[in-house]
Amino acid sequence: MSGARLPLGAFVDRPLLRRMLRPVGGFATVVVAGVLGFSTLGGVGVVDALFWLLDPTSIELHFQTHEGPATLVKAYAIVVLSGLVVAGLWIGETLVSATFGGRIQAELRQMQIERSIDELDDHVVVCGYGTFGKTVCAGLDEDRDVVVIERQETQYDRAIDDGYLALTGDARREEVLEAAGIDRAETVVGAIDDADTNIQITITGCQLAPGVDIVVRAGDSMHESIALRAGADEVVIPEVVSGQQVSTHL
Repeated sequence: MSGARLPLGAFVDRPLLRRMLRPVGGFATVVVAGVLGFSTLGGVGVVDALFWLLDPTSIELHFQTHEGPATLVKAYAIVVLSGLVVAGLWIGETLVSATFGGRIQAELRQMQIERSIDELDDHVVVCGYGTFGKTVCAGLDEDRDVVVIERQETQYDRAIDDGYLALTGDARREEVLEAAGIDRAETVVGAIDDADTNIQITITGCQLAPGVDIVVRAGDSMHESIALRAGADEVVIPEVVSGQQVSTHL
């Protein structure tokens, strides 16, 4: 368990930071191209080339006392400075859109959620927050820690609003289940309204955490037998359960 420490991947593998890498990388590329170009065309060292980037007027002063292709270097400087301006505007636009679009706040919230999940043990991972998954979560004791995996944005937001730790993603993927702490979980519930998906979750879950209990939703007895062979510890067919409840009531 990682405790309060956030892994490096928690900072690198973020949509906002991945978006920022492009404009920042573009800016760095222009800087490198400017330094190399000034060094090659003007015959100056790296320090002088960097200074030309910061103060283009020094190019004129340089060629007052040195021979060289002054016109070519000045033209190249215009191209480089234009590239720096464009890259700077790109960085600013990305930050502004993230700020006013709520992306920064969402990223910080998600990092905090992942940090909290890293501190959990013996929790329940519920894959899917539809009616079935929501009912499962609501029926658990209040002291049970729950992590919801949901790929639909609306249902993901609903899980967050209901007070659960939630991750957005496909629960069939290893990295998503690992992010939910399946290796430390007590139970995994395949609550998605698709038996084939729940069976795939079962197979992946058994591979990642052989000791975890897996409970999955199935649509019929055929899917039930397949899920049990795939490694599920228990299979629930909601239609059968509800029918039995109605019969008991009658």
